[in-house]
Amino acid sequence: MKKKPTALSKSLRTGLIVLLVLVTYAYGFQVTKVSLTEISSPKRQESLTRVLRALVRPEIIEYDRVETQITTQIYMPCPAGELNPPEVDVTGAYLVVDPLCAEPRTEITVEGFNFAPKISGPLALIPSADVVLNVGFFETDSAGHFKVTVRLPNRPDTAAQTIRAITRQNVGSPRITQTAKDTWDKIIETVFLALLATTLGVMMAVPISFVAAKNIMRDITSSTAGLALALISWPLGIWLGGKAAGWVGLQSLQLTSNAWLTLISLLISGAIIYFIIRWALPQEEIKKPTLGLRTARMGVLLAAALLGVLILFLLANLMIILGKNLAGGLGSLGFLGSFVNNLGQILDLIITMIAALIGGGVLSSLLGRFERILEEKLPHSAQKGITYFLSATAGGLLFSLVGLGINWFYQINRTLVYLWIPMAIGALLGLITAIAVRKRDVLPVGLVIYNITRTILNGLRSIEALIMAIVFAVWVGIGPFAGVLALSLHTIAALGKLYSEQVESIDSGPLEAIKATGANQLQTIIYGVVPQIVPPYISFTMYRWDINVRMSTIIGFAGGGGIGFLLLQNINLLNYRAASTQMLAIAIVVSIMDYVSSYMRERVV
Repeated sequence: MKKKPTALSKSLRTGLIVLLVLVTYAYGFQVTKVSLTEISSPKRQESLTRVLRALVRPEIIEYDRVETQITTQIYMPCPAGELNPPEVDVTGAYLVVDPLCAEPRTEITVEGFNFAPKISGPLALIPSADVVLNVGFFETDSAGHFKVTVRLPNRPDTAAQTIRAITRQNVGSPRITQTAKDTWDKIIETVFLALLATTLGVMMAVPISFVAAKNIMRDITSSTAGLALALISWPLGIWLGGKAAGWVGLQSLQLTSNAWLTLISLLISGAIIYFIIRWALPQEEIKKPTLGLRTARMGVLLAAALLGVLILFLLANLMIILGKNLAGGLGSLGFLGSFVNNLGQILDLIITMIAALIGGGVLSSLLGRFERILEEKLPHSAQKGITYFLSATAGGLLFSLVGLGINWFYQINRTLVYLWIPMAIGALLGLITAIAVRKRDVLPVGLVIYNITRTILNGLRSIEALIMAIVFAVWVGIGPFAGVLALSLHTIAALGKLYSEQVESIDSGPLEAIKATGANQLQTIIYGVVPQIVPPYISFTMYRWDINVRMSTIIGFAGGGGIGFLLLQNINLLNYRAASTQMLAIAIVVSIMDYVSSYMRERVV
């Protein structure tokens, strides 16, 4: 029987825990340099007061200002002989200093009369060299009077020096400040910067979220041969697809000499693809097609795929030409033409990537079908030998690709080190894996993909968007585009995690019911998962949008565009009133987006 702890032992344990917590926080205070002495410092409090007063007075409205300078004389140090007070015009504003002369670094009293009521301004000492030295600050009462004590600087001079008070009064009608106008321009840039980043991030994060959800991926398994064929077919298919797209792109240059030829080629290619699909994929067949017919259909479908790539190149070129013409002909609406032009350029850039992915998917599907045929036709011993061979080949190919990637970063430039040795190690590990699982021959491919995806997301999320902005600024130049790319990458990582966790927390009942009807994985996701995740996805997306608005202020410090540039500039210049204007604009935008998010959730739910 387990002995229960005594009250004394419980008390000692509790005391040790409390002591450990206190020591931890004490060390934390030491590391973070917590100092209440600095907080109570009059200088610190004065500086804080000045900054807070500036922050609650944003520069939004301004007036024309009339500046008045009132001066009097003082001697520092006192000259020999008797001093007479200077003659002043008491009908207007005037200054009186007491005493009329003083030693450096001593205090004097400056008194003002007949000033405008409830105004303020700086007090300055002007030596004979016309150097302006601020010595204090005044504020008049309701009668236009003030009295302040200031300390003279160490600037002795045999000649008379000047004490100057400056007053500034607002006149005329109010108007929007230039700071507010600049803030408006930059906050619009910030909102759309965050919008584009959020849009790009969502487009990537949504499909990634299903791959990063354990409840979706844990049931996905594969045989050793099937996995090996996938590892072989995808890189090979991507390479073949990329090469095919490059060849088609070169051929398309002959059809893009002018817009009309491009348009005609586009229409003809589309019509050919339509008739090919009608012939190769009939709705019904009376009898099973022969091997020759199936081969012919596969050939024409391949030709249709190449024509599809050609159509994309032609469409991209047409959008570029059209966008340039619209940008020059729409005047103030020329940004619409620039938008079409940019879409065309984006499409031109991603065509090869799309073709490569399609090539990988098609080759993987074909080899998968080939693997199933081998399982049906070949004896078990032959299947085992083929599995071992494919596993070794897949492992060697995978590790050689990893070695090539390492060589790209580190420039080893020794083929034996970055290619042949990794290939041999990969082939050996692939063979060992095939032998180890030969009895069961079921590999948890889904969980492996899940763990890899989550690791990548965690790594990307750990890198601050500011660092990403610096890298992208080197690539695309300083400006909002670098900020869009940086925030997009960070958004993918953040939303990928939030979306996937929402998928993992859905009710499993509808999934089981849909699977019971014989639905495949894709149908299960469409009909069982998607209806449950739409409202939280909208909420997460809107929340990420306002996060990106706030983060854009930080990436602006690194040249990522947006309102952060203005904010950094004004903070460096100690212009806290202007900085307050930018901070107020950010707060207003985030509040509006919160209300919009709530409205959209209500409409969807």
